Amino acid sequence: MDTAHILQFVDEVLSAKTGKRLNDLQRKIIEGILNRQKYSDIADTYGCTPGHAKDVGYKLLQMLSDVFGEPIDKGNLESVLERQLNLNINLVDRTNIFGNSNTINYINTCSEVPTTTPDKSQPANLEAQRNNNQVKIEAVGKLRQLGLSDEQIAEVLGLALEVVKQID
Repeated sequence: MDTAHILQFVDEVLSAKTGKRLNDLQRKIIEGILNRQKYSDIADTYGCTPGHAKDVGYKLLQMLSDVFGEPIDKGNLESVLERQLNLNINLVDRTNIFGNSNTINYINTCSEVPTTTPDKSQPANLEAQRNNNQVKIEAVGKLRQLGLSDEQIAEVLGLALEVVKQID
């Protein structure tokens, strides 16, 4: 995997979930971990103490664990990022199937899906909306199999979290 692409992905996900961006040291830490470097080597490259690099690295890995919803450490960072990157790429394709036009890149950044008021004189529109909702409901099980949480599924499909939780 291309390190620049990974850093962009992490930065965009972090920004979408927390409103924060990666700083230069955090970028060097991710790059260093992916290159199997020790914190002392990363610190030398960046120009800080090994203790500072280790502290920032620990906080960064904790923040990424929270953002991705799974424990992340130096040993599994690469595999987690690869899996998340592939999962989010697949979600782009899946959300395009559902016609979810408020998906930017790979993250649904809107809390609500824009809806139109159905015209009662046009039953075809109402039927199309029902079919669209049925497709979304059927997708919930498949997304759970891919390892998404109910919160992530609700966000991607534009459904209320309570609706997703009620679907078996």
